[in-house]
Amino acid sequence: MLQFTLRRFIRGLLTLWVVVTLVFFGLRLSGDPVFLMLGDEASPEAITALRSQLGLDEPLPVQYLRYFQTVAQGDFGNSLRERRPVTEIVAERLPATAELAAAAIMISIVFGIPMGIFAALRRNTAIDRGLMAVAFFGQSAPGFFIGIMLILVFSMQLQILPSSGRGTWQHLLMPAIALSTYGVASLARLTRSATLEVLSKDYVRTARAKGLKESVVQMRHVLRNAAIPVITVLGLQIGLAISGSIVIETVFAWPGMGRLIIGAVSNRDYPVIQMAVLLIAVSVVTINFIIDILYGVIDPRIRYR
Repeated sequence: MLQFTLRRFIRGLLTLWVVVTLVFFGLRLSGDPVFLMLGDEASPEAITALRSQLGLDEPLPVQYLRYFQTVAQGDFGNSLRERRPVTEIVAERLPATAELAAAAIMISIVFGIPMGIFAALRRNTAIDRGLMAVAFFGQSAPGFFIGIMLILVFSMQLQILPSSGRGTWQHLLMPAIALSTYGVASLARLTRSATLEVLSKDYVRTARAKGLKESVVQMRHVLRNAAIPVITVLGLQIGLAISGSIVIETVFAWPGMGRLIIGAVSNRDYPVIQMAVLLIAVSVVTINFIIDILYGVIDPRIRYR
């Protein structure tokens, strides 16, 4: 178990290093933020002075090594646009994104898993086909499309829910539904497939042959074993909810990390983008690390792969 945990931990660190490296060099291919900050009419002296002040006049390898050194010390620098510490700016937006992602994940679990179980227990019926058709649509439709449709219906036509802002559960409901649509659909389809696979196993038939109640068979033998693959995909769904919030926050004007990243990209605010992406990457890697360890505990066979 220790070797299994260590392998997953090293893999997570390598993933973070790759993400940070790609973001660092990729952002600098998009242009010089000094021209965006000073404008086209700025003098060469002003441009040179600002580049030197921001450390952008040094070679990229030097900037890269200095960036890693400061990040290791917990110093992400100042925003090029707002001239404030990046940690302060991110701390203002992070709670909103965490709230939205948590609500979306909760909706995905509460509706997706029971939906898949219900469809599997009624295989090849009209209920099964109808639920899987809804799930197929949920996986196919982009989140921003779902969000726009929700705004058109519940905000503009029925006028019962606000289309933007944050503060009450009414503000949270539509963004959370739009963000969770894919998660509900994918969890429903996976849960259905996993449940059907377990239902065909010999130990389920043996349990029924022993005269156990169907409820006992489903809870003790079917659902317990069907949950193993669902746990793995659940980690992926959490990561998708965190990263997918960027688009949904833009649609609903939700004051979270998504809108912050969009604005930082437009302004080529490197420090803000780097910390935001690093924070998302750390969240996703940490969640998947926990899921991997939990999966190894539930199914010992995974430890030896």
